[in-house]
Amino acid sequence: MISLMQGDCLKLMATIPDNSVDMVLTDPPYRVISGGNKSARRPMGMLSANDGKIFKHNNIEFSDYLPEIYRVMAVRSHLYLMVNLLNLETAMSCVRDAGFKIHNLLVWQKNNVTPNRWYMKNIEYVIFARKGKAKSILNPSSKTCHSFDNVSLGRVHPTQKPVDLMQHYIKNSSEIGDVVLDPFMGSGSTGVAAKNLNRKFIGIELDEEYFEIAKDRIDGRS
Repeated sequence: MISLMQGDCLKLMATIPDNSVDMVLTDPPYRVISGGNKSARRPMGMLSANDGKIFKHNNIEFSDYLPEIYRVMAVRSHLYLMVNLLNLETAMSCVRDAGFKIHNLLVWQKNNVTPNRWYMKNIEYVIFARKGKAKSILNPSSKTCHSFDNVSLGRVHPTQKPVDLMQHYIKNSSEIGDVVLDPFMGSGSTGVAAKNLNRKFIGIELDEEYFEIAKDRIDGRS
């Protein structure tokens, strides 16, 4: 079962029954630059125009959607929430406030870097949390820091994640036939990974252009 919905994730998640989702894996919109001196080394243009966020649809905070994610998730299920350093403390606090218990902070090491005056950034953070009692991942030998090449050629989304990375998380926190939810689907990498692994998938995306891209990718048309 693949269910793709275009629209506001808060309104659409309200249609999902309580305790019906076995795993949530998502890369939500968040601020990517801070204020202060905008030097030539700092990314400009699109980020500045959108108040430090990459996308035009960015008027949503962690505290807006995390309680709803908690409601739809089954007891003893896992949440993977991708975030940058600038938003890490806020995100972790909101995750706890929503009712989750944080298992670990994971680090994805990429094959590319983002220019920065205080060490170039070649990693992204993933908050790994649970609803209810602890449940082991399928492969307990998995490391906290893991390397997967970032998408470089054929990228169709500014923050497109590699399918292999998403499959790594899905394999560790769900079983065949389980329901995986991504309320900020973007280009659909989570959906492609879920389909490859014979999981059911619910994907929500507000941007019409990216929704169509995700739909084509998950349907296998691109």
